[in-house]
Order: sequence, then C-alpha cells, then structure tokens
Amino acid sequence: MKITGYRSLSTVHNWGRPIGDVNGVVSSGITEVPVLILETDAGVSGIGLGAHTDIARVFPAIENEDPRAVASLYDRMLAHVFKSGHAGATFGAIGAVDMALWDLKAKLNDEPLWRTLGARDRFVTGYASGLCYGLEDDAFAGLYERWAERDFTSAKIKGGRDLDRDIHRLKLARDILSRNTPRPALMLDVNEAWNPKQAIRHIHEIEQQIDLTWIEEPVRRWDAEGHAAISRAVKAAVATGENLTGLDQFSPLFAHRAADILQTGSVWGITHFNRVATAALAHNLPVSPVGYNVNPLAHAAAALPNMLSLEIQDLSLPVGISADQEITDGGIVLGDAPGLGITLDEAAIAQNKLSGQWLSPGGPHVRPARAGLRLVPES
Repeated sequence: MKITGYRSLSTVHNWGRPIGDVNGVVSSGITEVPVLILETDAGVSGIGLGAHTDIARVFPAIENEDPRAVASLYDRMLAHVFKSGHAGATFGAIGAVDMALWDLKAKLNDEPLWRTLGARDRFVTGYASGLCYGLEDDAFAGLYERWAERDFTSAKIKGGRDLDRDIHRLKLARDILSRNTPRPALMLDVNEAWNPKQAIRHIHEIEQQIDLTWIEEPVRRWDAEGHAAISRAVKAAVATGENLTGLDQFSPLFAHRAADILQTGSVWGITHFNRVATAALAHNLPVSPVGYNVNPLAHAAAALPNMLSLEIQDLSLPVGISADQEITDGGIVLGDAPGLGITLDEAAIAQNKLSGQWLSPGGPHVRPARAGLRLVPES
C-alpha cells in the first residue's frame, strides 16, 4: 500500500456570532477551514484539518510510503525539513498530514481512531469556550446558556484588556453554569496580552472575587521564566503551549517548571499531541488540547492517562463536514465510524458562497502594537 497523492479543499465555519480574542475579532463569524485529503493506491483516503500551505514542501517525504507507518512518517517529515526548520506553516502542514495518516490507519483497521489509539472509553470530558471576546453581555450569556443546557460545568472566557469586564464576564459565566455544579471551573485566556508583573497584579485582583481555575497564555509563549514567576505568585494554574511547534519548544517550560497545564493546538496533529502528553506525564503534569473544528484531538485525548479537559468551541460543524460525535453531558461522545469519523460532502463545499475572514490583515491574529505595554487596563 502506498500514498499516491493529495487534494486540498477549503470550506468555512459559520459560527453565527462574532468570534475572536483580545488581538482581534472576526465580526462576520465566518472562518476558513482548510481540508487535506491524502490518497492511496488502495482507494482509501485520509482526512486532515488545518492550514497546510507548505504541503508541497512536505509531501515528498511521504510520497509512495506505506501510510500505516504513521509515527515514522512523522519523523520523516521533520527530517525532510531539517535544514530550514519545522516551525510555523511547515509544522501546520506536517500536522495536517499526520492527522490524515492517523485517519487512514484507523480506517484500514475498520475502527474509530480512539480504538486504534487504545482508548477504553468513548467519552471525553470538555469545557465550553466560545471565543467570546466580541460579544455583548446578552449574547455572551445566551452562548453560555446553550453550553449549560448540555451539562457543561466549566468555561473559558476571552479577556485581557479590560480587567473589570473580565471579572464581570467570569461572574456571569459562573452564575450560568452554577445550575450544573455549585463550583464551576472558570478559566481566563488573555492570549499573551500581558507582561509578567502585569499578569500577577491582574490575577491577584481577579482572585479576590473569583476562584480562577487557570490563567491561559498570560505572557509571550516563549517566556518560560515569566510563566514560572506567575505560577509561583498566584493560586490559579498557568496553562500554555498551544502555539509551540514541536516537542523541543516545550523543554524550557519543563526546565523552569513554568506551566501547570500543558496545551497543544489541534492543528499541530495527533503525534505531536501524544508526544507532548507523554513528556508532560513524566513531569506529573496534565494536558488539555485546544479546540478546533470537528474536535479531532478528542480521539487521542480519550486514550491519555493525564488528560484533563478538552476545549470545545462550538456546537455546529463547518459547511460540508459531518462527524460521528455528540456534544453532551459536558463533553464529547465519540462514535464508531472508522477513522476520525469525518464525512465530507464535496458538492456542498463546492457550492459554498461564504468567505472566511480569519486571515484578515486586521486580525484576529495580528498582535496589537501596545499589547503587554499598558500601564492601566483599557475600558
């Protein structure tokens, strides 16, 4: 059996609300969803999700290879780009290929990926995370009401610019989720908007009013010393890692005891997530995957001994994509369809007329010039 080629599709996810974080908001609520399809001479194809603009550079490493050798092919892709490095867009392409290879492997086994990866239970606990920075209070409350209806007991809100607003939002989410538990877990994600001292000051003020479960990405992703200082100074756990590309980039976090919860981005692939989780387990740390369309890392998360909770960002799926999973009981129930359980309606994808705005020059992935440099919170 050999890998013979690939195809790229692009669909969109219509969130039905503005989405974003402190760095920017997509007001239309429509974002791009790149899809990679790996083809084999056996007529079975694998599906990977996530941006893969460097696929032409990475594909020669796996062409004509047996797709079942997933872990070895992952290392082969890393070796293929050794001279120029594997970070950024290149790591995204490797992640999309890796996801498609795992999908293929499980399909060839005629079983869901969670079975192939050795999970015993199809349920994965999760927390609600609506990328909610751009919502007014009424819409914000309505969003988390829908999560509460599905028995969620924890939520992560986006903040980082206006401390009073952040505290108000945390209290609002707490009150909504209190119908399901007397002590909801509350997390705040500021997407690298603070510097270390600013983070310590702000978190101390929050903790006077809120039992904060974790603070996410309080400072720049590479600032291991800053994360460590924050972790020592506050009661809340420090969660970070979603933007680190490669296990090597996690080494400073381990060396400085800088993170209390290790995160990985779903778009970096399943092998990367599993390797980070194994390293975290050796350091007695839990892991929590960051959410993405169709929740592909849920299959891997189901098999991990140090899995904490999966970020779940929306209740709907992108145009032309269906998945064998159910969001209920405060998490995801994975189904029995082979592989990732993803089905593509290519006709619906081709007919789509909506345009995504995730990659707009204005954000949400454009860091503001004064991020981390404010003397007082903005209002």
